[in-house]
Amino acid sequence: MARVYSLIVGSCRHPGCMAIKGGGWRARSFPSRAYLIEAASGELLLFDTGYAPRFFEAVSHGWGRIYGWLTPAELNPEALLTAQLSRMGVAPGDINKVVISHWHADHMAGLDDFRHLEVFCSAAGWNSVRHLHGLAALRRGFLPELLPSCLDEQLHFVEWLRQVPLPPRLHPFKRGWQLLPNELILVPLPGHAHGQIGAFVATSRGWVLLAGDAAWSDASVLQMRGPSELSFLLQPDRRAYYATLADLHKLALSGGATIALSHAEASRAEPEEL
Repeated sequence: MARVYSLIVGSCRHPGCMAIKGGGWRARSFPSRAYLIEAASGELLLFDTGYAPRFFEAVSHGWGRIYGWLTPAELNPEALLTAQLSRMGVAPGDINKVVISHWHADHMAGLDDFRHLEVFCSAAGWNSVRHLHGLAALRRGFLPELLPSCLDEQLHFVEWLRQVPLPPRLHPFKRGWQLLPNELILVPLPGHAHGQIGAFVATSRGWVLLAGDAAWSDASVLQMRGPSELSFLLQPDRRAYYATLADLHKLALSGGATIALSHAEASRAEPEEL
């Protein structure tokens, strides 16, 4: 069985209603998470990277300034992903794979710290942003300046992986792409971003679903309450968003898996084993 550790790597501020209807216009702080996955074999993987210093460089000029204004972010030195991993006894060279849920900057800003890794993402997600610059990139929450120069050599698309059925306890999710046999299965979570993916991880405590930005709060999943309609000016597919949210809602009610959202309110000290 694998082990999963949740790490808060910076935070951003948004009006509460952009995460859940009725949340009000008062700005709230939303943590940004990366996850360290330790397979039974000892192999180490990352799911997303959170923020990194390069993000603040990218939003200091050009169209990036608007990004920084829309989502003001904070990252203390002790919260750097590399710093947190070091305190856990993990060096960047100890990790050999990273899964990127989608290409918003707060999920992939740290990629340049892991240039040796195999990077797994969806082809649909990558193809939706790979040629974007300027305003077009801004509208997708994408900062091309954050991409490592060697990324083309690192990329692996989940669509290349073997498709496998999921156990009945994980329904309504029924099929996924197998990254680690019996331990790590990737699934599509459309709506928030083109090609967004999540990861089911089998742990000794049960299944965990790393659900990225499929929702921004636990209450949203439990109450089937989406974000302000204004959020869909930037989120590409409202219908798919609510279909994914409905699937998460059913999974949460069934207790088939623990759902871990990248920006859910921090209720306990992190790093935390899920």
